[in-house]
Amino acid sequence: MLTNLIFQNQTESILDNTHDAWSDLNTKLQDWVDSAIMNLPNFILAIVIFILFIVLANISAIGISKIINRTRAQESVRVVAIRIYKAVVVLLGFFIALGVMDLSTVLTSVLGAAGVVGLAVGLALQGTLNNTFSGVVLSFMPKIQIGDWIETNDFSGFVTDINLRYVTLKTADQNLVVIPNSKIVENPFKNYSTDRRSIAILGCGVGYESDLDFVEKITIEAISNTFEQNVNENIDFFYTEFGDSSINYQLRFWIKEANAKDEFIAKHKAIKAIKKAYNENDINIPFPIRTLDFGKNKFRSETLNINRLNED
Repeated sequence: MLTNLIFQNQTESILDNTHDAWSDLNTKLQDWVDSAIMNLPNFILAIVIFILFIVLANISAIGISKIINRTRAQESVRVVAIRIYKAVVVLLGFFIALGVMDLSTVLTSVLGAAGVVGLAVGLALQGTLNNTFSGVVLSFMPKIQIGDWIETNDFSGFVTDINLRYVTLKTADQNLVVIPNSKIVENPFKNYSTDRRSIAILGCGVGYESDLDFVEKITIEAISNTFEQNVNENIDFFYTEFGDSSINYQLRFWIKEANAKDEFIAKHKAIKAIKKAYNENDINIPFPIRTLDFGKNKFRSETLNINRLNED
């Protein structure tokens, strides 16, 4: 009897606890539903405000873009400035939406967590952040713009995009090369498009029997008739050395150059003009000649006649 009584008491206690837990759960669920219903208008209003700020960011960015274009800022500055502006407006809308939902405590927690997470992410993504800040620096550098032909990090091509992470080049073989911003900021780069005039350097040589003054005159005339030289632009001709088979010289002249291909075209035309002028004036461009002297070690062939003795 005592055992049955104890078992009955334990069963009733478990049932009471279960009933109390179920009652508490129902109460909490009811409170959550009531709270959700009461806060539903604020929630809808917060979503509407956030969407409006996104739309506002996109529409106002058009006006900001027009204002930047009036200042004649480079394309990369406009692109990066618009992206930063949109991010700031959308982030502002997010915070206002949290405030409308009366989530000031959540907002404070979000800001605190963002600070901690930002510190951790900053330590973990130092390279990425370096590229981001380098992208901002590149965007405001007047020495590199979208559409320029540059040479950097063993690559050369037209700049097709500058963003907060990398610079995209389109090479001469029509391939795209993506270079991290930090690599360009930290390493030298050559921009062929900053000045439309540059100097082409060409080397050649003439025979030792040539009249050097006459060669200089004919060469300069050939280049001046092929390439127009502006005011204060001269054609420089320098004999540089006594070579093995020729007297070598270096020729420098001004050309129009917006990319590396222009330099190849200019040298192509210059070589043809110089060769034609030399042919017309019997000027020799020698080439190395190798003479093989075997001396005493000459090949010799002999014919040996072998007589066979017939035995009787």
